[in-house]
Amino acid sequence: MRNTALTKNIQTSLTPNGVLQDLLDGNQRYIDNNLTSSNVTDLVQQTIGGQFPKAVVLSCIDSRVPVELVFDQTIGDIFVARVAGNFENVDILGSLEYSCNVAGSKLVFVLGHESCGAVKAACDGVELGNITAMLANISPAAKLASEQVDGVADSSNKEFVAKTVENNVKLTIERIREKSKILQEMEDNGEITIVGGVYSLHTGKVTML
Repeated sequence: MRNTALTKNIQTSLTPNGVLQDLLDGNQRYIDNNLTSSNVTDLVQQTIGGQFPKAVVLSCIDSRVPVELVFDQTIGDIFVARVAGNFENVDILGSLEYSCNVAGSKLVFVLGHESCGAVKAACDGVELGNITAMLANISPAAKLASEQVDGVADSSNKEFVAKTVENNVKLTIERIREKSKILQEMEDNGEITIVGGVYSLHTGKVTML
């Protein structure tokens, strides 16, 4: 049972690769339905005065992707930034920079997922209120997928949607590095690693890209 929250000393001792492996090990426990139990009361009390998360995950808002559970993490373990389609914008970038440069996290993980509704909407060129501007962030991934996959370029083509999901994760990582000098320098210095993966709704497995 987890009854001790991460401390600054523990966080400082962690490495980006070690944190990534920890999350992947947690995902395997999730797949195996063998999640670690936590003493929530103890962890809540221990984190009142501060937090020292090991990673920040940029995820979609999808209710079927419960990020902490997917990686078998608990209170104080990870930051989670969520937006439909798991892309970056100024606010998300600021959140990632805070997580790593201020709060000491070692890993940025961009997590896409199978059959993403936002990705499907971008594939179909949906225009509706503020959703239109939101989907513009995902459209480059769909455009790239249309050049890589045969068949119709809309959400009826499962292969096209899957490739767009992957491209969206990869392009988001590229843009994080391009738009955030802070995070790029931290990665160049080995202080953090920026990675991405896709969650399977069928199996619960996170596959690294």
